[in-house]
Amino acid sequence: MHGDADGQLWVRALLPGAVAVAVLETKTGRRLAALAQRDEAGFFEGTIPRRKNHFDYRLKVDWAHGDSTVLADPYAIAPLLGDQDLHYFGEGTHLRPFEMLGAHPLTLGEGEHALQGVRFAVWAPNARRVSVVGDFNTWDGRRHPMRSRGNSGVWEIFIPLAAVGDRYKFELIGPGGQLLPAKADPYARAAEFRPGTASVVAPMPAKQTRPPERSNPDTRNQPISIYELHPGSWRRHPDGSFHSWDDLAGALPAYVAEQGFTHVELMPISEHPFDGSWGYQTLGMYAPSSRFGPPEAFGRFVDACHAHGVQVILDWVPAHFPSDAHGLAQFDGTALYEYADPKEGFHRDWNTLIYNFARHEVRNFLVGSALYWVERFGVDGLRVDAVASMLYRDYSRNADEWIPNVNGGRENLEAIAFLKRTNEVLGADAPGALMMAEESTAFPGVSAPTFMGGLGFHYKWNMGWMHDTLEYMAEDPVHRRWHHDKMTFGMVYAYSEHFVLPLSHDEVVHGKGSLWGKMPGDDWQKFANLRAYYGFMWGHPGKKLLFMGQEFAQPTEWNHDSELPWYLLGQGQHAGTLAWVRDLNRFYLSHPALYQRDCEPSGFEWISASDAETSVFSWVRRGSEGVPVLVVSNMTPVPRMGYRLGIPEGFGGWREALNSDAAVYGGSNLGNGGSTLAVQGEGAHGRGQSIVLTLPPLATLFLVAV
Repeated sequence: MHGDADGQLWVRALLPGAVAVAVLETKTGRRLAALAQRDEAGFFEGTIPRRKNHFDYRLKVDWAHGDSTVLADPYAIAPLLGDQDLHYFGEGTHLRPFEMLGAHPLTLGEGEHALQGVRFAVWAPNARRVSVVGDFNTWDGRRHPMRSRGNSGVWEIFIPLAAVGDRYKFELIGPGGQLLPAKADPYARAAEFRPGTASVVAPMPAKQTRPPERSNPDTRNQPISIYELHPGSWRRHPDGSFHSWDDLAGALPAYVAEQGFTHVELMPISEHPFDGSWGYQTLGMYAPSSRFGPPEAFGRFVDACHAHGVQVILDWVPAHFPSDAHGLAQFDGTALYEYADPKEGFHRDWNTLIYNFARHEVRNFLVGSALYWVERFGVDGLRVDAVASMLYRDYSRNADEWIPNVNGGRENLEAIAFLKRTNEVLGADAPGALMMAEESTAFPGVSAPTFMGGLGFHYKWNMGWMHDTLEYMAEDPVHRRWHHDKMTFGMVYAYSEHFVLPLSHDEVVHGKGSLWGKMPGDDWQKFANLRAYYGFMWGHPGKKLLFMGQEFAQPTEWNHDSELPWYLLGQGQHAGTLAWVRDLNRFYLSHPALYQRDCEPSGFEWISASDAETSVFSWVRRGSEGVPVLVVSNMTPVPRMGYRLGIPEGFGGWREALNSDAAVYGGSNLGNGGSTLAVQGEGAHGRGQSIVLTLPPLATLFLVAV
């Protein structure tokens, strides 16, 4: 409703498909005027009597198909976004841009004439026009063009017809006047099930309160054992369909807790177009994938994990995004979310686009996503994927295929600033939320605080340890003496960062086979090698991560299109491996020596790192409380009878607490019978006291001081 220069009030509406439009008084329904149709495209206008409230009216629309509806005029509603929100968004300091942009169900006014609808807002600074299209307007971009909010680049509109559950997209006309492919909402909180690509109006999840037991920002002296999981293939229904979040909530948390894991890490669950990307090419940084049900069901899954004492970590992918037409690529007809130059903005390894970390609004979009998952769903941490590709401008590029930074160097200074900012925001607004980096280079200070010049992560995946030790384990035991240093080298740099030891999905895909399949020897030796390796890992400094299926020695490579081979648990060796992992976790949780000083040199002491001839490794772990734990690994199939081991002084004996060769785990049942071994005055390994052990073949022993 507008007044002209003479004070006359006019109402104009564009309603394609309408044959008659009248203006009604809101409270009484009294007809104020009929609007004349000025154009066959559906343009109506007319004058109405003077009124005090220019927003207090409704439109009665008669449609060509015979129906009539009474509508509130979206253009009678003043802009709802505040100037302060727009200012903070523009400078990149809006901590919660997801509260501002996207689709937000709202009720305006009170009482019987309160107006329910959805406020839509999107950032598209270079577009000539932006419209919302969806179920509520027959996907007609002429119906609901949005208002431009000036220099902010934000467009907004409140549509009374729209409601929770409606599908929608944005229709944009680019700077050159071209009609762009309809775009999904970057800030959508829900999405249509593939192959559909529309966004879905969803309520804002309630803000979660972190209880004290999950709010400790320093977990270095706490046990962390992570079960990495692909939710689409942990289990499947008999017809091959996905389990929903509610299905998973009924089984997964109890299983993870029973196995003694402290955390479950979900491979990316944000909405993604292609199953085969495993979620690592995401287009819905705020939307849990519709493959597993609505967003509120994911919230129930997180609650179920917490009820079983299991914390939830999400894989989060802020490094790159796919170039699907409905996504972020050329969002407003320009390189908006991505760098414009392919030397900066295109990942040839993955055929994806790289976020433009130099733009305030893009950094704001990503930092907001990190906070959203933690704050609104109560997840306990994020594992940031492909950090190395973000840190270096020349990552996987030849010399003439990258652009140096402003200082002429290879570091991506904008990405580094973004990572620091993300970790600082979560540290301040979500204390206790773990931040982990998958970073495969020697970039310094990944897990150091930002005030000390670091990136601010709590932990870094130790990719070097994983590669070295797996290469060693793949060697035939007769050759392992020549590769002894691969198992010990990790301790040279063990305290340069705070580490997670990852045996992740990356090691069981793309033709690499399973962990079991990497082990040499016959079937019995493969199982024994794997159990010994897990024992070595659980005894080694560093938090633990194991990919699903490997806890029961899955013999085949992981396939994302089918569930894990659970039937194998009916076979003794697989059930034995599962029992071994369970007992490792329980022993780990109950012995502070194995975790309290993970990040301190005082928590580890080699007994012998140089016995390459017999391929035996031995060391002591100490905590700030409790008794020390002695770990011994024999990495050959040769039993070592009467193996004399030097030990620290001050203890009367050492009890064999765990033995990977026990019959219950599928081993040969050789060892020390769980007995206490007497300390002898004879020295060994440079120490004045020793014990004599029977070392089983291809086995790891844990002994506790008594």
